[in-house]
Amino acid sequence: MAADRAVAVIRAPSIAAPAELARTLAGAGIRCIEFTFTTDGVLDAIEKAASSSDAVVGAGTVTTSIQARDALSAGARFVVSPAMLPDIAPPCRDDGVPFFLAAFTPTEVASAVGAGSAAIKLFPAGLGGPRYLSDLLGPFPGTRFVPSGGIDETNARAFLDAGALAVFAGTKVAPPDLVASGEHDEIARRAEALVRALG
Repeated sequence: MAADRAVAVIRAPSIAAPAELARTLAGAGIRCIEFTFTTDGVLDAIEKAASSSDAVVGAGTVTTSIQARDALSAGARFVVSPAMLPDIAPPCRDDGVPFFLAAFTPTEVASAVGAGSAAIKLFPAGLGGPRYLSDLLGPFPGTRFVPSGGIDETNARAFLDAGALAVFAGTKVAPPDLVASGEHDEIARRAEALVRALG
């Protein structure tokens, strides 16, 4: 994640070919891929992608410890929550897998740091923008942030310049309709554009 500076977030009604999608994104330069629990059959997608590609596959929109355990059993190598939900932490700690709690306010950031979050998912990042991230680093120096929400090739570099470790990129890179129909060439083009923008 730190090396590529981007994570592809897959949120779609269905995923046509999870392993092929993971290979496509990794080949385009984004090796960390998050499949979200808002997608039907997400555990199957995680298992197929994790076992049949070189991508680092994780689970997103994880809201309970049960979901975290199921994701880990399916092969997830990181777990991401959409909010400050520390219940996901124990199963991840037990398996030695990094977890990412989401936060937006300073109080939430402090709570996520205290819970042992590997980095803080700053969400919704588009609301505050890069300057807000920079402001948060004032009272939280050295905290690792990964912004999410509204990230694309037009603003991703600005978040890195403001101090982000990496960015979560979702529907701008992998639109749900393209994921569901398996249009991986277009997804690769979008991923490559983001990687170029990150410099």
